[in-house]
Amino acid sequence: MKFRSVFLVLLIVFAFWYFTTHYTVRRAALPGGGSSQITLTEAHAAPEYDVEELSNISVYRKAMPSVVNITSTTVGLDFFYGFVPQQGQGSGFILDRQGHILTNYHVIADAQNIEVQTWDKRRYKARIIGRDRSHDLALLQIDGQNLTPAVLASSRSLVVGQKVYAIGNPFGLSGTMTTGIISAIRSIHGPEGAPIENAIQTDAAINPGNSGGPLLNSHGEVIGINSLIATNPNQQVDQSAGIGFAIPIDTAKAVLGDFQKYGRVRRPSLGIVSLPIGPDLAEQIGLPANYGVLIQQTVQGGAAARAGLHGGNKVAYLGNMQIYLGGDLIVGIDGQNVTSTQDISEIMDRHQAGDTVTVTFFRGQRKMTAQVTLGEAHDQQV
Repeated sequence: MKFRSVFLVLLIVFAFWYFTTHYTVRRAALPGGGSSQITLTEAHAAPEYDVEELSNISVYRKAMPSVVNITSTTVGLDFFYGFVPQQGQGSGFILDRQGHILTNYHVIADAQNIEVQTWDKRRYKARIIGRDRSHDLALLQIDGQNLTPAVLASSRSLVVGQKVYAIGNPFGLSGTMTTGIISAIRSIHGPEGAPIENAIQTDAAINPGNSGGPLLNSHGEVIGINSLIATNPNQQVDQSAGIGFAIPIDTAKAVLGDFQKYGRVRRPSLGIVSLPIGPDLAEQIGLPANYGVLIQQTVQGGAAARAGLHGGNKVAYLGNMQIYLGGDLIVGIDGQNVTSTQDISEIMDRHQAGDTVTVTFFRGQRKMTAQVTLGEAHDQQV
């Protein structure tokens, strides 16, 4: 009997030791002062992240130090025609340790004062170095210390379905990251109405305040500048509808090259108004190739006209649209096939005004080449 009592005591002591060392117990009184208590069982181990979560965390930690918030102040009139300050917010990212920052033109348009806040909450006055309304881009500079530049990738080889990340300042909520994919690559019209070729469409949430911030690939490298969102017209406030657009970073690089070389944008152009040609249209009008761009008009004194290229001289109609036939059919530039105006725009982004390119074209049934010295672009020209 004595042995049995000792055994029971040891069993109770062991059970008490096991419970107190393997579980954490929290007690919480129920509302209303009742005597009942809730027992919580909590995890002891630190959380483990899956591969996708680790990738997201890595991108954020790499890119966030280069992303900035931008506050622009303009002066407007109140109800009594008094002058009052008005503020707008956007995003941007640091290009180099000298404090150059890339953002959207519409973020700082008409601003009398621009303030930049870096990721470590430091605030700086910014000055405008260059503006490009047609591409909706602006270059700022701050006098900052310990700045972390963003890493720029290329936008030439992007594919639909590729994972992307957007970091910015939506609705003033700094340091916000959203994820999605590239939904399409298409031409759009920017906020100023000018065409933006090869814009990156994404379903990553982009909201007011994201403008000017980076669109990143899975390595945390910048592939675009978030610029536009498609909104629901029935909503009172602009917000993401799952369709956002970013300016390709290669377009921005070409603009930055002009800022550095000329102090302004000199967008190169062939100086033509053109019509893209596909197989069906080529067959209908009897063209010698089933792809290319048909020159409708050459700009007087422009690059193509100076090189001797011809525009159309016969009026025809494509549906309700008037077109001109008889012009040269451009099928290549510098050995690269040209199948659309987007192809020409992409080639122009790799050049500057004054560069010379080799244009391959058909005049009637005869295939020819011409050396064309690029001029500066104007609206509706490529």
